[in-house]
Amino acid sequence: MSRVCELSGKGPMVGNNISHANNKTKRRFLPNLNEVTLMSDVLGQSFKLRISAAALRTVDHRGGLDAFLAKAKDDELSDKALKIKKEIAKAQAAA
Repeated sequence: MSRVCELSGKGPMVGNNISHANNKTKRRFLPNLNEVTLMSDVLGQSFKLRISAAALRTVDHRGGLDAFLAKAKDDELSDKALKIKKEIAKAQAAA
């Protein structure tokens, strides 16, 4: 399982540990990923996604999964999230 957020595309970053003696060793900064279940209002269905804590706050701020995906860029979303976005768009067009 890759350490990449399915909604924001946020992944690991690389940096240095710096000791008191100013020795530098490589390290990785991993995103704070959580397995959450988000509900789609339009589809009336819940989806399990692995997203970062920052993305979860953004989903709440924008008013839910449907509103978040409507504003999200396609290149940041995972394949699973893109499929959900297209299903939501199709359901809204039909309604």
